[in-house]
Amino acid sequence: MQFKLTNTLGPYLALIVTGGLLSGCANAQSNSDDVIAKQRASLEANTAGKGFGPQSPRDISQVYGTNQRIFGKAPHRSQMELCNIHFHKFAEHKGGEFTTYAGKGNGEGINTGYQWNGRLSDAQMKPVDRQVCAAKGPGQALNVGDTVEVHWVHSSSEIEPGATLSACLDEDNMNPALRVEAQVIVLANDENALGFSELAEVEEINGYDQAPNIPMNTGQPVEYLGSTTGPKYNEQGSAIKVTWSVRPQVAVVDINSVANWCDDNIFNENYGHKVRNLVTNHKLLSPIR
Repeated sequence: MQFKLTNTLGPYLALIVTGGLLSGCANAQSNSDDVIAKQRASLEANTAGKGFGPQSPRDISQVYGTNQRIFGKAPHRSQMELCNIHFHKFAEHKGGEFTTYAGKGNGEGINTGYQWNGRLSDAQMKPVDRQVCAAKGPGQALNVGDTVEVHWVHSSSEIEPGATLSACLDEDNMNPALRVEAQVIVLANDENALGFSELAEVEEINGYDQAPNIPMNTGQPVEYLGSTTGPKYNEQGSAIKVTWSVRPQVAVVDINSVANWCDDNIFNENYGHKVRNLVTNHKLLSPIR
């Protein structure tokens, strides 16, 4: 969320000078700090001694973790079915080229996460004359300059790509191996940038539904054992075991192509999903080897 100053501050000058407005901002930040601290304390209490495996998201530059719940890494994505593609507004993970804190948010996954550390050109930052992935569900619309984390979810179940993560399960295999390929992108008003429909293209290759255009030039992916994400797990934790592969470099994508994809895709995705708190408790993190 962006704010801009106007020339109508006169009536509010006394409030600012006396500290009322600034005090309100400080209180809001303090409340946000308290909410996140309480959520992290609840996460530790609610997962202690219950066999929870390592959690996600995390700082991919920090390799330390002491969670002892080990499970086998999922196969390479070429040997799994692509089951879902979705994205989060702001990066859930931290590291690489996305370490700028977007803000603590509201404790429910909005206006939090991490942003790209770089800058777009003035031309690329020109606003577009359309709504982009307008929030038609429990998520957020997108804007030029936004950082977004894209998740290509893969499953060992024999399924077809579809809406929500339930598409990754079937009645005969409710505990499949799961792999998420993650790529952080930044949205630019630039027709020469990458097109999202190409990145999200689905094609059958060697008998598997695949996304053949997942970026291959954004750095060596950091692979680790973790869980599903989303703010509903801020306090309860996720028991679903996932192998993550997170690329450290950011790709610039044309925002118009994202808008077009949101208007028509087989995954029924049309908004930016919310963001889970970064998991920092070493007892809930796997070691990155």
